[in-house]
Amino acid sequence: MPGPDRPLAPRAKTAGPRRIALANQKGGVGKTTTAINMATALSTTKRVLLLDLDPQGNASTGLGVPRNERGEGSYALLVGDRSLGDLIRPSKIPGLDLLPADNDLAGAEIEMVAMEDRERRLAQALDRDPATLSRYDYVLMDCPPSLGLLTLNALVAAQSVLVPLQTEFFALEGISQMTRTVDRVKRLNPGLSLDGIVLTMFDRRNNLSELVARDVRSFFKDRVYDTVIPRNIRVSEAPSHGLPVLLYDVRSAGAQAYIQLAAELLRRDRARAKERAA
Repeated sequence: MPGPDRPLAPRAKTAGPRRIALANQKGGVGKTTTAINMATALSTTKRVLLLDLDPQGNASTGLGVPRNERGEGSYALLVGDRSLGDLIRPSKIPGLDLLPADNDLAGAEIEMVAMEDRERRLAQALDRDPATLSRYDYVLMDCPPSLGLLTLNALVAAQSVLVPLQTEFFALEGISQMTRTVDRVKRLNPGLSLDGIVLTMFDRRNNLSELVARDVRSFFKDRVYDTVIPRNIRVSEAPSHGLPVLLYDVRSAGAQAYIQLAAELLRRDRARAKERAA
């Protein structure tokens, strides 16, 4: 995070596609799975770009791009000053393109520490290529499970944050930390908002899942999506085949939930657009 001695001039308001960062500093909450499958579901009616900003590169693997085939990607964009249009690649899914996580991304945070405007590298890279961005309706950013420079870059470049939240006891601590982070980043990106919270790995047989869901909804109200992602074996199996669960088994409960989640996101966006127009 930027220190208090650093100037914090807000970045200009962005135009073009909706930019959504999927972030949660806690790992294993279904963040990447949500990014992959929501992007896939959205691509049936919208043009979508998925940015893999996690050094683990699971979003790239989950879309069928193994580590040895990735070439240059998000590291080259953030550190190498390559243009977005030169680095994105089509996925197997019509309407969905990918900026893969290249193998050097693990070193990006260390290298960016000494760079000028280190927290704005992604925002500047996106803003330099409006022609490429104009091809998309949604840009989804899959962040690493931490609050380091890669996640900070996504939050500064995004318009909103979507937080996948596993329905377990420690989730409530994590979401509090995430909302505090969003508030801090607003000094750099005043337009940033909490898009919503998606409850993941929900087990209806487990009373704890119900209790956590109830607590989160009572505190965050309508910021919590109505759609709940169930714990589902097909969702877990799909990445090993390099496929989103929507292609691996579209009839599964997990796939159907992600289709509903994407539809709910579109409904919410239409409702916000009407409110702004009124």
